[in-house]
Amino acid sequence: MDNENSAKELLAGNEFENSWLLSELRSAEAKNKQMDASLIEYQNRLEDSSRLLESLRYSEEHFRSVAQSAVDAIITIDKAGKIIFWNNSAESIFGYSQEEAEGSDITIIIPERLRAGHLGGVEKMVPWGAGRNGSPLESYALGRDGNEIPVEVSVSRWISQGNVYFTGIIRELTNRIRLQGEMARLDRLDLVGQLAAGIGHEIRNPMTAVRGFLQLLAKKDECVKFGDYFDLMVSELDRANTIITEFLSMVRNKQTDMQMKNINAVVMALQPLILADAIHGNKNVSVEVEEVPDILLNEKEIRQLILNLVRNGLDAMPTERTLTIKTCADGEGVLLSVQDQGYGIQPDVLEKIGTPFFTTKDNGTGIGLAVCYGIAARHNASIDIDTGSWGTLFTVRFKQGYTEVTG
Repeated sequence: MDNENSAKELLAGNEFENSWLLSELRSAEAKNKQMDASLIEYQNRLEDSSRLLESLRYSEEHFRSVAQSAVDAIITIDKAGKIIFWNNSAESIFGYSQEEAEGSDITIIIPERLRAGHLGGVEKMVPWGAGRNGSPLESYALGRDGNEIPVEVSVSRWISQGNVYFTGIIRELTNRIRLQGEMARLDRLDLVGQLAAGIGHEIRNPMTAVRGFLQLLAKKDECVKFGDYFDLMVSELDRANTIITEFLSMVRNKQTDMQMKNINAVVMALQPLILADAIHGNKNVSVEVEEVPDILLNEKEIRQLILNLVRNGLDAMPTERTLTIKTCADGEGVLLSVQDQGYGIQPDVLEKIGTPFFTTKDNGTGIGLAVCYGIAARHNASIDIDTGSWGTLFTVRFKQGYTEVTG
């Protein structure tokens, strides 16, 4: 009987132990499933984080790629005014490399005269005070060489991880200002030319009559003793007629006969006349022509343009100096340059170059360069001036659309 009871107790104990083990196994299985679910959730979160990091990395790379290829300078500073981003155009405009600029204070590109309002707080963080009302501000920046650069600035404020940053887009205005000045100059030339065209015919008719009667009177016996006076009056009438002709040359939209010709042929045809003028003033001339394509031009007008530039250059030089005339071609068209070895053009005079009636010569009319600008405009060309203590270089640039390659 005792053995039977012991067997029953053993079976009951085994059943209890098996039940407990089964419960523990089920509990472990449930925990494993919960752990698997947690692991899957964690893995999903890791994948989401990875995708987010990849997206952020792509966004940053995309921003840097766009910013580095922008034609305008893009600069980011922190709230302390330190530069933390500096793109390629910023390097080109201001002269500082990325390594030099990043970490430096933004005041390296702010002229000293404009720094007073940027010594503290937001005034220092936002260059030139731009962006307060969302509109660009025109002002001046400072290049590495110490020269001021006209610029247009737009600034935006943004926050990342609790930190405040400012990003400025800076556009250099040098070319725009130059083009605006060129357009204003051409408008003045056009106005003078139109006035000349309107009154030229009416003035020339009476002048021709007066000139004829003067020549007639000069031949009379009683007037022979006044011959010198008659010659002087006729000469002055001829000079006045020349001035009217030059006025008419400034008409930008006047009809002109254009033909495909090579500018080297025009230069070489003028060389004897130019050399004679130079020798008369005890000066030298060097002519250097390279192979260039033909250009659509009015030969008479281009002759006048070259002679005006050459004679101005010779007048600007002391004796025994050399005037250099060059032609060449680049990727954009044909270039004609005239360089003297004078003393250069003062800044206040340079601003007025090409303005009708402005001259620094005692006996000048102030029309020669104005005529050159009118001729250049009709030939779809521009005139650039580079000047310094070494002399002055005038470069006439004929655009590619007005040229064709010769066979």
